[in-house]
Amino acid sequence: MAEVFRWKFTSRAEPSPRFIDDVQPSIPPRSVEGDALRVTFINHATVLLQHRGLNILTDPVWSGRASPFTWAGPRRHRAPGVRFEDLPRIHLVLLSHNHYDHLDLATLRRLSASRFLVPLGVAKLLERERIGPVQELDWGESTKIADASIHCVPAMHFSARGLFDRNRTLWCGFVIEAARMIYFAGDTGFGEHFAQIRERYGAPDLALLPIGAYEPRWFMSAVHMSPEDAVRAHRILGAKTSIAIHHATFQLTDEAIDTPKRRLIECAPGDSFLLLNNGESAALNKRD
Repeated sequence: MAEVFRWKFTSRAEPSPRFIDDVQPSIPPRSVEGDALRVTFINHATVLLQHRGLNILTDPVWSGRASPFTWAGPRRHRAPGVRFEDLPRIHLVLLSHNHYDHLDLATLRRLSASRFLVPLGVAKLLERERIGPVQELDWGESTKIADASIHCVPAMHFSARGLFDRNRTLWCGFVIEAARMIYFAGDTGFGEHFAQIRERYGAPDLALLPIGAYEPRWFMSAVHMSPEDAVRAHRILGAKTSIAIHHATFQLTDEAIDTPKRRLIECAPGDSFLLLNNGESAALNKRD
């Protein structure tokens, strides 16, 4: 808490526009069959993955604020890239941890999904809200849906939804193994877990890597990657393609809303690390 006060009283956030009206919502297909993989960046850490008939949604947030309140807390600066009513049927929802910008109860109450996968300790919250069916996983545990294997993997972060529940529940990333191998990092600082994931599961065809909420570095580096950190993680993972997440929608820390995008453009390795706007999609059609 002392470090939080130090941050708030010794730094000044870069200004951002109150709202940026530049999103052209897209309508994803109902399904993508075969080995093709379609990835739609919706906003923040919310991504729609469509592969082999499965529709998988990560950390879905459609609310106007990343907050327990509708009248206070970090506000939305951009609209979601897919209207909620335009979502296809969702088979699986992956929740990386319980922070409000990743676990948005207002959105989850509206979702009808075949299964919700969460890290240890988070199921109780969803079950209390009658959201489910929900399954918990510890780091290293796995489950299956259709012909896809889902693995719960480590991340370097923390959990809390109030003042007195810090780290009472787990946080994680997920590896999806089907015809393609997909790594969703969730929310994480830079650490040895990237090399461990590469060693255990191999190089991913696609990595979803966070690039935002990193300033000031003396405070945020333990829990959030900078764009430069994300590029390092991309290289360590050996990812064929990476897509930036955790940016451009909510200003959670000191950098302005689009500063992470500009910094990634400056350091990104060619066309293997993609920056998608809210609503944009990428198609990975062939496996080398």
